[in-house]
Amino acid sequence: MDRLKAMQVFVEVADRGSLSAAAVHLDMSRAMVSRYLAEMEQWVGVRLLHRTTRRLSLTPAGAETLPRCRQMLDMVGDLRSAVSTPEDTPRGLLRITTSMSFGSRHLASAVTDYVKQHPGTSVDLMLVERAVNLVEERVDLAVRITNDLDPNLIARKLAVCRSVVCASPEYLAREGVPARVEDLSLRNCLTHSYFGKSLWRFERDGQPVDVPVSGNISANEVSVLSRAALEGAGIAMLPTYYAAEYVAAGRLKPILPQCKPQELGIYGVYASRRQMPLILRSMLDFLVERLGSAPWDKPAAAPSMPPVATS
Repeated sequence: MDRLKAMQVFVEVADRGSLSAAAVHLDMSRAMVSRYLAEMEQWVGVRLLHRTTRRLSLTPAGAETLPRCRQMLDMVGDLRSAVSTPEDTPRGLLRITTSMSFGSRHLASAVTDYVKQHPGTSVDLMLVERAVNLVEERVDLAVRITNDLDPNLIARKLAVCRSVVCASPEYLAREGVPARVEDLSLRNCLTHSYFGKSLWRFERDGQPVDVPVSGNISANEVSVLSRAALEGAGIAMLPTYYAAEYVAAGRLKPILPQCKPQELGIYGVYASRRQMPLILRSMLDFLVERLGSAPWDKPAAAPSMPPVATS
Protein backbone atom coordinates (compact mmCIF):
# COMPACT_ATOMS: atom_id res chain seq x y z
CA MET A 1 0.00 0.00 0.00
CA ASP A 2 1.12 3.53 -0.75
CA ARG A 3 0.80 4.85 2.80
CA LEU A 4 1.73 8.39 1.81
CA LYS A 5 -1.12 8.45 -0.72
CA ALA A 6 -3.48 6.90 1.83
CA MET A 7 -2.65 9.68 4.30
CA GLN A 8 -3.15 12.31 1.63
CA VAL A 9 -6.55 10.85 0.71
CA PHE A 10 -7.61 10.73 4.37
CA VAL A 11 -6.65 14.38 4.91
CA GLU A 12 -8.43 15.52 1.74
CA VAL A 13 -11.61 13.67 2.69
CA ALA A 14 -11.50 15.15 6.19
CA ASP A 15 -10.92 18.67 4.81
CA ARG A 16 -13.59 18.50 2.12
CA GLY A 17 -16.21 16.54 4.00
CA SER A 18 -16.98 14.05 1.27
CA LEU A 19 -15.41 11.30 -0.79
CA SER A 20 -16.69 12.84 -4.01
CA ALA A 21 -15.13 16.27 -3.38
CA ALA A 22 -11.82 14.66 -2.44
CA ALA A 23 -11.93 12.50 -5.56
CA VAL A 24 -12.38 15.56 -7.79
CA HIS A 25 -9.51 17.41 -6.12
CA LEU A 26 -7.19 14.39 -6.25
CA ASP A 27 -8.22 13.51 -9.82
CA MET A 28 -9.12 9.92 -8.96
CA SER A 29 -12.31 7.88 -8.88
CA ARG A 30 -14.57 7.82 -5.83
CA ALA A 31 -14.01 4.06 -5.61
CA MET A 32 -10.24 4.59 -5.45
CA VAL A 33 -10.65 7.16 -2.70
CA SER A 34 -12.79 4.69 -0.74
CA ARG A 35 -10.16 2.00 -1.23
CA TYR A 36 -7.35 4.21 0.08
CA LEU A 37 -9.47 5.13 3.10
CA ALA A 38 -10.11 1.47 3.86
CA GLU A 39 -6.40 0.71 3.57
CA MET A 40 -5.57 3.66 5.83
CA GLU A 41 -7.95 2.38 8.49
CA GLN A 42 -6.56 -1.13 8.14
CA TRP A 43 -3.03 0.23 8.58
CA VAL A 44 -3.78 2.18 11.78
CA GLY A 45 -6.15 -0.51 13.05
CA VAL A 46 -9.12 1.74 13.90
CA ARG A 47 -12.07 3.40 12.17
CA LEU A 48 -11.18 7.00 11.27
CA LEU A 49 -14.47 8.26 9.83
CA HIS A 50 -18.15 7.91 10.60
CA ARG A 51 -19.90 7.37 7.26
CA THR A 52 -23.61 8.07 6.73
CA THR A 53 -25.60 8.66 3.56
CA ARG A 54 -25.58 12.42 4.22
CA ARG A 55 -22.21 13.31 5.75
CA LEU A 56 -18.83 12.22 7.02
CA SER A 57 -17.36 13.01 10.41
CA LEU A 58 -14.18 12.11 12.24
CA THR A 59 -14.18 9.46 14.92
CA PRO A 60 -12.18 10.27 18.08
CA ALA A 61 -9.34 8.20 16.62
CA GLY A 62 -9.65 10.08 13.35
CA ALA A 63 -9.41 13.42 15.16
CA GLU A 64 -6.19 12.20 16.80
CA THR A 65 -4.78 10.84 13.55
CA LEU A 66 -5.54 13.84 11.31
CA PRO A 67 -2.98 16.35 12.71
CA ARG A 68 -0.29 13.66 12.71
CA CYS A 69 -0.98 12.91 9.05
CA ARG A 70 -0.77 16.62 8.26
CA GLN A 71 2.58 16.83 10.05
CA MET A 72 3.98 13.84 8.18
CA LEU A 73 2.80 15.18 4.81
CA ASP A 74 4.34 18.57 5.60
CA MET A 75 7.66 16.88 6.41
CA VAL A 76 7.60 14.99 3.13
CA GLY A 77 6.82 18.22 1.26
CA ASP A 78 9.70 20.02 2.98
CA LEU A 79 12.05 17.15 2.12
CA ARG A 80 11.05 17.22 -1.54
CA SER A 81 11.51 20.98 -1.62
CA ALA A 82 14.98 20.68 -0.11
CA VAL A 83 16.19 18.20 -2.73
CA SER A 84 14.44 19.73 -5.75
CA THR A 85 16.82 20.53 -8.58
CA PRO A 86 17.66 24.08 -9.68
CA GLU A 87 16.28 23.22 -13.10
CA ASP A 88 12.74 22.98 -11.70
CA THR A 89 10.58 25.78 -13.06
CA PRO A 90 7.09 26.86 -11.99
CA ARG A 91 4.33 25.38 -14.12
CA GLY A 92 0.57 25.04 -14.03
CA LEU A 93 -2.46 27.04 -12.93
CA LEU A 94 -2.66 29.10 -9.73
CA ARG A 95 -6.03 30.33 -8.47
CA ILE A 96 -5.69 33.53 -6.44
CA THR A 97 -8.23 35.70 -4.67
CA THR A 98 -8.06 39.17 -3.11
CA SER A 99 -10.15 42.31 -2.68
CA MET A 100 -11.31 44.39 -5.63
CA SER A 101 -9.29 47.44 -4.56
CA PHE A 102 -5.97 45.68 -3.93
CA GLY A 103 -6.40 43.38 -6.90
CA SER A 104 -7.08 46.16 -9.39
CA ARG A 105 -4.46 48.52 -7.97
CA HIS A 106 -1.51 46.16 -7.46
CA LEU A 107 -2.08 42.42 -7.76
CA ALA A 108 -3.26 42.44 -11.37
CA SER A 109 -0.03 44.01 -12.61
CA ALA A 110 2.03 41.75 -10.33
CA VAL A 111 0.55 38.50 -11.66
CA THR A 112 0.86 39.83 -15.22
CA ASP A 113 4.58 40.31 -14.71
CA TYR A 114 4.84 36.91 -13.02
CA VAL A 115 3.33 34.95 -15.92
CA LYS A 116 5.57 36.88 -18.32
CA GLN A 117 8.61 35.68 -16.36
CA HIS A 118 7.29 32.10 -16.19
CA PRO A 119 5.71 31.16 -19.54
CA GLY A 120 4.58 27.75 -18.29
CA THR A 121 2.25 29.28 -15.70
CA SER A 122 -1.24 30.76 -15.70
CA VAL A 123 -3.25 32.62 -13.05
CA ASP A 124 -7.00 32.70 -12.40
CA LEU A 125 -7.54 35.90 -10.38
CA MET A 126 -10.79 36.24 -8.44
CA LEU A 127 -11.59 39.67 -6.95
CA VAL A 128 -14.27 39.57 -4.26
CA GLU A 129 -15.12 41.48 -1.09
CA ARG A 130 -15.44 38.43 1.15
CA ALA A 131 -13.26 35.82 2.79
CA VAL A 132 -13.20 32.90 0.36
CA ASN A 133 -13.17 29.34 1.70
CA LEU A 134 -9.93 28.14 0.09
CA VAL A 135 -10.71 24.44 0.31
CA GLU A 136 -14.35 24.53 -0.83
CA GLU A 137 -13.70 26.97 -3.69
CA ARG A 138 -10.41 25.35 -4.73
CA VAL A 139 -8.37 28.51 -4.31
CA ASP A 140 -4.61 28.13 -3.97
CA LEU A 141 -3.74 31.54 -2.55
CA ALA A 142 -5.64 34.38 -0.90
CA VAL A 143 -4.03 37.79 -0.48
CA ARG A 144 -5.71 39.17 2.64
CA ILE A 145 -5.34 42.44 4.52
CA THR A 146 -5.97 41.75 8.18
CA ASN A 147 -4.61 41.44 11.70
CA ASP A 148 -6.92 38.52 12.43
CA LEU A 149 -5.57 35.46 10.68
CA ASP A 150 -7.38 32.12 10.53
CA PRO A 151 -5.35 29.73 12.74
CA ASN A 152 -6.32 26.83 10.47
CA LEU A 153 -4.54 28.39 7.48
CA ILE A 154 -0.90 29.16 6.78
CA ALA A 155 0.07 32.77 6.19
CA ARG A 156 3.17 34.48 4.85
CA LYS A 157 3.49 38.21 5.37
CA LEU A 158 3.90 40.09 2.09
CA ALA A 159 3.78 43.74 3.17
CA VAL A 160 2.32 46.28 5.60
CA CYS A 161 -0.94 48.08 4.88
CA ARG A 162 -0.98 51.64 6.22
CA SER A 163 -3.94 54.00 6.08
CA VAL A 164 -4.44 57.72 5.74
CA VAL A 165 -7.29 59.84 7.06
CA CYS A 166 -8.07 62.33 4.34
CA ALA A 167 -10.64 64.50 2.61
CA SER A 168 -10.84 66.64 -0.48
CA PRO A 169 -9.52 70.23 -0.27
CA GLU A 170 -13.05 71.42 -1.11
CA TYR A 171 -14.55 69.58 1.86
CA LEU A 172 -11.90 70.90 4.25
CA ALA A 173 -12.31 74.45 2.97
CA ARG A 174 -16.06 74.16 3.50
CA GLU A 175 -16.12 72.31 6.84
CA GLY A 176 -12.70 73.08 8.30
CA VAL A 177 -9.87 70.75 9.32
CA PRO A 178 -10.45 68.71 12.51
CA ALA A 179 -7.94 69.82 15.16
CA ARG A 180 -8.02 66.58 17.18
CA VAL A 181 -8.68 62.99 16.27
CA GLU A 182 -11.63 63.01 18.69
CA ASP A 183 -13.28 65.65 16.48
CA LEU A 184 -13.92 62.93 13.89
CA SER A 185 -16.89 61.87 16.00
CA LEU A 186 -18.59 65.15 14.99
CA ARG A 187 -17.83 64.83 11.28
CA ASN A 188 -19.34 62.97 8.37
CA CYS A 189 -17.01 59.98 8.08
CA LEU A 190 -17.15 57.63 5.09
CA THR A 191 -16.81 54.14 6.54
CA HIS A 192 -16.01 50.63 5.35
CA SER A 193 -18.71 48.05 5.95
CA TYR A 194 -16.29 45.41 7.28
CA PHE A 195 -13.40 47.40 8.72
CA GLY A 196 -13.85 50.26 11.18
CA LYS A 197 -17.49 50.86 10.32
CA SER A 198 -18.20 52.55 13.65
CA LEU A 199 -14.77 52.75 15.32
CA TRP A 200 -11.49 54.03 13.91
CA ARG A 201 -8.31 52.96 15.72
CA PHE A 202 -5.24 55.16 16.04
CA GLU A 203 -1.96 55.40 17.87
CA ARG A 204 -0.98 58.71 19.47
CA ASP A 205 2.26 59.15 21.40
CA GLY A 206 2.58 55.38 21.54
CA GLN A 207 -0.87 54.90 23.05
CA PRO A 208 -3.98 53.45 21.36
CA VAL A 209 -6.86 55.82 20.71
CA ASP A 210 -10.26 54.57 19.55
CA VAL A 211 -12.69 57.07 18.03
CA PRO A 212 -16.37 56.32 17.34
CA VAL A 213 -17.34 57.51 13.86
CA SER A 214 -20.43 57.64 11.70
CA GLY A 215 -21.55 59.09 8.39
CA ASN A 216 -24.06 58.95 5.58
CA ILE A 217 -22.05 56.72 3.23
CA SER A 218 -20.74 53.23 3.97
CA ALA A 219 -19.47 50.70 1.45
CA ASN A 220 -17.69 47.37 1.31
CA GLU A 221 -15.30 48.56 -1.39
CA VAL A 222 -12.47 51.09 -1.04
CA SER A 223 -12.99 52.55 -4.52
CA VAL A 224 -16.51 53.70 -3.56
CA LEU A 225 -15.28 55.46 -0.41
CA SER A 226 -12.40 56.98 -2.34
CA ARG A 227 -14.77 58.36 -4.99
CA ALA A 228 -17.05 59.82 -2.33
CA ALA A 229 -14.11 61.50 -0.60
CA LEU A 230 -12.82 62.90 -3.90
CA GLU A 231 -16.23 64.42 -4.51
CA GLY A 232 -16.26 66.18 -1.15
CA ALA A 233 -18.76 63.96 0.66
CA GLY A 234 -16.77 63.61 3.89
CA ILE A 235 -13.65 62.26 5.61
CA ALA A 236 -12.37 58.78 4.79
CA MET A 237 -9.78 56.41 6.20
CA LEU A 238 -8.27 54.85 3.08
CA PRO A 239 -5.43 52.38 2.58
CA THR A 240 -2.39 54.15 1.21
CA TYR A 241 -2.04 51.52 -1.53
CA TYR A 242 -5.20 53.03 -3.03
CA ALA A 243 -5.12 56.66 -1.89
CA ALA A 244 -1.43 57.50 -2.39
CA GLU A 245 -1.82 58.71 -5.96
CA TYR A 246 -4.70 61.01 -5.04
CA VAL A 247 -2.74 62.43 -2.11
CA ALA A 248 0.32 63.00 -4.32
CA ALA A 249 -1.85 64.78 -6.89
CA GLY A 250 -3.39 67.01 -4.22
CA ARG A 251 -6.90 65.68 -4.79
CA LEU A 252 -7.05 64.32 -1.23
CA LYS A 253 -5.43 66.04 1.73
CA PRO A 254 -4.16 64.03 4.75
CA ILE A 255 -5.27 65.33 8.14
CA LEU A 256 -4.42 64.68 11.80
CA PRO A 257 -0.72 63.84 11.30
CA GLN A 258 -0.25 63.55 15.08
CA CYS A 259 -2.19 60.26 15.05
CA LYS A 260 -1.28 57.13 13.11
CA PRO A 261 -4.12 54.89 11.91
CA GLN A 262 -3.91 51.24 12.86
CA GLU A 263 -1.64 49.25 10.55
CA LEU A 264 -2.66 45.91 9.06
CA GLY A 265 -0.66 43.11 7.50
CA ILE A 266 -0.92 42.02 3.88
CA TYR A 267 -0.63 38.23 3.87
CA GLY A 268 -0.47 35.43 1.37
CA VAL A 269 -2.73 32.76 2.87
CA TYR A 270 -2.94 29.13 1.76
CA ALA A 271 -4.38 25.91 3.10
CA SER A 272 -1.41 23.59 3.64
CA ARG A 273 2.33 23.17 3.23
CA ARG A 274 2.01 19.54 2.24
CA GLN A 275 3.26 18.92 -1.28
CA MET A 276 3.28 22.67 -1.82
CA PRO A 277 3.38 23.30 -5.59
CA LEU A 278 6.44 25.07 -6.88
CA ILE A 279 4.24 27.67 -8.59
CA LEU A 280 2.71 28.66 -5.23
CA ARG A 281 6.08 28.93 -3.49
CA SER A 282 7.46 30.87 -6.44
CA MET A 283 4.49 33.28 -6.48
CA LEU A 284 4.85 33.97 -2.76
CA ASP A 285 8.55 34.74 -3.21
CA PHE A 286 7.70 37.01 -6.14
CA LEU A 287 5.05 38.91 -4.19
CA VAL A 288 7.33 39.42 -1.18
CA GLU A 289 9.97 40.92 -3.45
CA ARG A 290 7.39 42.97 -5.35
CA LEU A 291 5.28 44.24 -2.46
CA GLY A 292 7.47 43.86 0.62
CA SER A 293 8.73 47.44 0.63
CA ALA A 294 5.15 48.79 0.22
CA PRO A 295 6.17 50.75 -2.90
CA TRP A 296 2.95 52.78 -2.81
CA ASP A 297 4.21 54.42 0.42
CA LYS A 298 7.34 55.84 -1.17
CA PRO A 299 7.19 59.64 -0.86
CA ALA A 300 6.27 61.57 -3.95
CA ALA A 301 6.29 65.29 -4.48
CA ALA A 302 2.80 66.69 -4.04
CA PRO A 303 1.59 69.99 -5.50
CA SER A 304 1.22 72.89 -3.10
CA MET A 305 -2.29 73.37 -1.76
CA PRO A 306 -4.01 76.57 -0.64
CA PRO A 307 -4.42 76.94 3.12
CA VAL A 308 -7.71 75.82 4.65
CA ALA A 309 -9.43 76.90 7.79
CA THR A 310 -9.07 74.91 11.02
CA SER A 311 -12.03 74.17 13.25
